[in-house]
Amino acid sequence: MDQKEMKELVGRTAVEKLVKSGMKLGLGTGSTAMPAVRHLGALLRDGVLKDIKAVPTSFQTTIECEKWGIPLFSLNSAEIGGELDLAIDGADEIDPKNYCTKGGGGALLVEKIVAYNAKRFAVVADETKVVDALGLVFPVPIEVIPEARMPIARELAKLGAEVTLREAVRKAGPVITEHANLLLDIRFKEKIDPAKLEAEIARIPGVVETGFFTGNLPIVFIGRSSGEVEIRE
Repeated sequence: MDQKEMKELVGRTAVEKLVKSGMKLGLGTGSTAMPAVRHLGALLRDGVLKDIKAVPTSFQTTIECEKWGIPLFSLNSAEIGGELDLAIDGADEIDPKNYCTKGGGGALLVEKIVAYNAKRFAVVADETKVVDALGLVFPVPIEVIPEARMPIARELAKLGAEVTLREAVRKAGPVITEHANLLLDIRFKEKIDPAKLEAEIARIPGVVETGFFTGNLPIVFIGRSSGEVEIRE
């Protein structure tokens, strides 16, 4: 299987194994989460699933849900009550403890809120996302208030991070998140403690959220090129 086929496989598998009618679902963002959203939509269309209430994590997810007629709510909706039965999302990297980094697509803030308010969190990924240690290759995003960019970058450097302001691709200047903040991408040269760093970075004034996901350990679905799905509890 190629990478695209692995993403399709794990998205379908996670939905079929975990999603039940009547659930309140958090739906993630990115190229691996979208196949799960589409498969959920197809099951609703065919009547296999019913009475799903979905909370999207980004504009991308909202638009895809609208295409498939998936009923949308917010965490603040009375029908949701601030708590989800399950959240399904992708990841940028996954380590042996099932700690993850997320936010490569820039939606880490709502992704974190949704994942940390779900009774169960599931991550879908292809085998290229599995690593021995987080933050050494793929950058970890930190969403920051624009006015605090330089002070935060200085504090991150003290923690051993190489810091880069994320620049837009088809727009001049930096990436602006859906909540009008900036993203600082950080990498490390040596192995880190993700849980410790998540807490330390969150305490820096002006940090909105970090791309470390260590607080609600997920069940992980890993698509393999062999066509198998490895499930890590």
